[in-house]
Amino acid sequence: MRNGRRRFSLKNSLMTKYLLIIVSALVLIPFVYPLIAVLLTVQIWAGHHGDTEPYRSASHLESIWHEEAARLDGATPEKIDAELRRLKSVYPKASMFWVDASGRTRLRLPDGQEVPAQWSVPYTVQFMKEASNFRIFTVVAFLGDKPGHGFMVLKVPREAFESPAAIMDARQGTILISGILIVLGLFLFVSLLFFYRIRRRLVLLQQAMSEPTDSGIPSPVETGRSDEIGRLEQSFNEMIRKLERSREREAEEEALRRDLIAKLSHDLRTPLTAIRGHAYSLGQEKLSDKGRESLRLIDRKIDYLGRLIENLLSFTLLTSGKYPYRPQRVDIVRMAKTLFAGWYPAFEQAGFEIDSDLPETAIYWELDPQWLERVLDNYLQNVLRHAQSGRYVGLKVSEADGGTIIIEDRGPGMTGESEEKGAGIGLSIAALMLRDMRLQSEVLSGPEGTTVRISRG
Repeated sequence: MRNGRRRFSLKNSLMTKYLLIIVSALVLIPFVYPLIAVLLTVQIWAGHHGDTEPYRSASHLESIWHEEAARLDGATPEKIDAELRRLKSVYPKASMFWVDASGRTRLRLPDGQEVPAQWSVPYTVQFMKEASNFRIFTVVAFLGDKPGHGFMVLKVPREAFESPAAIMDARQGTILISGILIVLGLFLFVSLLFFYRIRRRLVLLQQAMSEPTDSGIPSPVETGRSDEIGRLEQSFNEMIRKLERSREREAEEEALRRDLIAKLSHDLRTPLTAIRGHAYSLGQEKLSDKGRESLRLIDRKIDYLGRLIENLLSFTLLTSGKYPYRPQRVDIVRMAKTLFAGWYPAFEQAGFEIDSDLPETAIYWELDPQWLERVLDNYLQNVLRHAQSGRYVGLKVSEADGGTIIIEDRGPGMTGESEEKGAGIGLSIAALMLRDMRLQSEVLSGPEGTTVRISRG
């Protein structure tokens, strides 16, 4: 991984790639301008090829039109129509019509021009004045060069007389703006594509992070580039590999720990039973008061060690999911009453004030009775061992919220000091059992005592 980071250079950077896009856009502008100019020139020349000769100049066209009108002196209307159609084929961009001596409009090429069907003298005069329209080049020629024989009109857009060079000069600004717009559009398109790909890669990475597998560890992502996101993907995959190796080591260590605790718990029971037997035999002998006090201490520590071994084995089985769980419908009032009756002599011998408040009606929970009994035993044993300074124990069952079991004492609290204070593995076992039975416990502890409430979650 370190070697890969050393090989990373600026040429693989996303910033470098985007700067290259910007520089390319700036460099492309001078090349696009002449390219558009050439294309437009070719288009204009192609459009004017073969068409520029008939429209060489306005004066030339005016001269030809007057010559044609003079040649039609005394011609029949049919001949005039035929001649105008010929001229229309020569000048396809032009519009033309003719008016006879009576002022009636005859042929219109193309048809549909806005000219009156009958011409009056005032309208004819007005038309002659306005014939010099700036955008339309207009020529009026009398037939036979005599006003009384009628006239023929030619209209040509002035653009027809413009050369390709003149058109190009007029379109310089358009070419420049078009080039800039094309480069800008291309730049925006490439930038959008650039950031779209970046976003897609980031979204895929985010999905991989937020959608772990059944093991709780995300799946690796595909890597193919050496830029910043590619390095992030490589780091992400390396983190996943480390997590998987750590999870495997943790599972192996957990299995070894559980196996060790199980074996130790089993192996310690045999010598503990032998010690208990010898201590009992020794108790049958004649001993001094000091010896009997020591024997009672040994017997108490043997009981403590036995409970500790049992708790260690139970904790190991619970964490591995191998502790047998057999749920059934249980009357918690009856169970609490039976269990507390069993603890009554121990608390009475220790000088505790005993208080119980149990309802007459049954309250049923669906759980393993041995598990609940083990939980209550752990809490009551905790009171007996650590709350002797308060000399009070209370067991209550409430019908509220589907049933609540309450255990109270007046000891120094769970944070207080006690001669019998240990690692608290019994409470850990109780918490695990309550969680698996879908029960919840609320512990309120202080210098004036501790209250434990067990209820359905």
